[in-house]
Amino acid sequence: MPDYTSGDVSPVAAARRTGSVRSSAWVVAVALAALLITPAVAVTVALGPEPYDKLFQGYPGVDVGVLTSVFNATADLAGVVTVGALVAILFLRDVPTRQARVVDSAWEVQLLQWASGTWMVSAFGMAAMECFDASGSPLARGLEPGAIAFLFEASYAPLAWTVTALGATVTFLTSMFVIRWTGLLIPLWCSVVGLLAPVVTGQVLVGPDHDFGGDSAALQTLAVAVLGGTWLVSAVRVGLRRMPEPEFIRRHLRIAFVALPVIAVTDAIITVFKLAGTSLTASVTGWLIMGRWVFFALLVVATVVVARRWKSATLRAEHVVTASALGAFGTVGWIALTVAMTRQPPPQYFVPTSIEQVFMGFEVPDPPSLAVLFGQWRPNILFLVLAAVGITAYLVALSVLRRRGDAWPAGRTASWILGWVIVVVATSSGFGKYSAADFGIHMIVHMSLNMLAPGLLVLGGVLTLMLRASRSMRNEPSRLHDWITWVMHWGVLTRLYNPLIVFVVFIGSYYGLYLTPIFGDFMRFHWAHQLMNLHFLIVGYLYYSLIVGVDRAPNPLPHIGKLGYVLAAMPFHAFFGVILMTRGVIIAEDFYTYLGIPWANLEAQQYLGGGVAWAGGEIPLLIVIVALCIQWARQDAKDAKRADRHFDTGRDAEYDVYNEMLQRLADRDARAPAPKATRDSSTETERDTLSLDRKDS
Repeated sequence: MPDYTSGDVSPVAAARRTGSVRSSAWVVAVALAALLITPAVAVTVALGPEPYDKLFQGYPGVDVGVLTSVFNATADLAGVVTVGALVAILFLRDVPTRQARVVDSAWEVQLLQWASGTWMVSAFGMAAMECFDASGSPLARGLEPGAIAFLFEASYAPLAWTVTALGATVTFLTSMFVIRWTGLLIPLWCSVVGLLAPVVTGQVLVGPDHDFGGDSAALQTLAVAVLGGTWLVSAVRVGLRRMPEPEFIRRHLRIAFVALPVIAVTDAIITVFKLAGTSLTASVTGWLIMGRWVFFALLVVATVVVARRWKSATLRAEHVVTASALGAFGTVGWIALTVAMTRQPPPQYFVPTSIEQVFMGFEVPDPPSLAVLFGQWRPNILFLVLAAVGITAYLVALSVLRRRGDAWPAGRTASWILGWVIVVVATSSGFGKYSAADFGIHMIVHMSLNMLAPGLLVLGGVLTLMLRASRSMRNEPSRLHDWITWVMHWGVLTRLYNPLIVFVVFIGSYYGLYLTPIFGDFMRFHWAHQLMNLHFLIVGYLYYSLIVGVDRAPNPLPHIGKLGYVLAAMPFHAFFGVILMTRGVIIAEDFYTYLGIPWANLEAQQYLGGGVAWAGGEIPLLIVIVALCIQWARQDAKDAKRADRHFDTGRDAEYDVYNEMLQRLADRDARAPAPKATRDSSTETERDTLSLDRKDS
């Protein structure tokens, strides 16, 4: 690993040489703040009431628009820094493994506290301002009795920002008391939810093909947060005279090599989606998109500067300072123009849209048939990316294992790949396309993601493979092996991964989702539909991992318990299927009525869905029982072979000798003299016995 402070310049001299840059940290901070706020405020002031008039809303006033822009930009930047600090603490620290599990001494924790606190305050401010901005109401209306509650429910924006504020609050409170590495996993999850909530419910939820736009925006948001957040952490470190360690730089480059292509590809999709056939120069959105490309180029240049110097082992402190500055300006500029894009409606808002496109993003004119279901594919970007990442990571780990000369069962690899193939077919073929329009098709997709694919994925043993392909070094920075080990021994996970809790969630999801209004509400939004699919897949994976999973669960069950675990679930699937088939009320009837699809037969679709839930739940469970019995027989065979080897090596005689020694010790204790009272009582008893014998004689 090259040392960027090596050469004829000592670390102290290198730090002094960059002192002029660090002394101007406040100037850079002010410039970044101006860059962050100016675009959104300028667009808001310049356009005035025009964006609101296009959406047939009242004009809330320039004060509402400016305050909303400031809060939005501040919240987005603070959220990105929060994620960057979390990623730096969890994965980029150059700390030996034996020390990395404790994080309370990391200086990034202080940055996390400041960033998450700022994010929390600005997100609550956005939730309040969106009550007025999204509804076109002036601030004075907030003084009217009951107005705030009414305005809060008038649109989805205040609720989305409330979710963000709650996620930031959890992150902030946790950062104040965090001690161990695993304690930051919940804040990381909350931060991801907080970042995505305003994005997936914002502009990308409107217009034809919004399923493509929504998935691309979600992936891009995460990529920008991780890459841009770590660039900002690096810039803060430079400003605080804490130059990033070589290990930090090496791992950050790996992030950049993954994140930059993701940002580029997703931005191409978002550009086509938002412009909706118009040219780049025909709208404000197009100009802002081109402006974002300039700041994306800064991120690329910053990465290239470090990567080339790193490869040639000529990286110096001034190169890191320059790259950190470019990365910081690129990230802040990208965020600023992204916020500015939300201040006016993009061209896709004004494209003629059918009811089907409003709810799903596309139309389904043909009734479902085998030719349609297997022939009309519509890529589900989110699950395609998940499948690609899952298969690629598995094959890379497998190649590491093979180069080392270790064997790995081919059946596990086939099971893992086949499981992801089923996920892709279920979500990107005609089944995925028609899952929102036809309840019966939806139930087929549900069962595939919840019952079929997870059963194959858990047989892949991905965690075992990752642990075997990676290693832990006590005096080296923590790595994949350590992270997986810490997570698997995390107290929160061991409690949540309880077989009873998993069983209740696995079974209760059916009844809680479909027999309540939740399903009908979720089907109206692409992000909610994707969330349901993720839930099906994750819960099914947890359930089957306790039964036939190759990876050892935190709370493993014996084979007889696993069999009972499967049999206990079968009646619930049957009851649920019968309920769907015999229920007189149509599930999510309002949603399907809004779609108004000519070929739809709601009663027949629900009857088919009930049959699929019944048979689709029983058949996979029977297959799992067969797999469980095979595993049980193989385990018994292994135990028998182990016992045979035990007898052949003569260890059984050693255990016999050991047991004889224990028996001799027990006999010696039995022959030891008893206490005085006991001896006296036993003597009297013997005398009485002798006297009785004499009398009898």
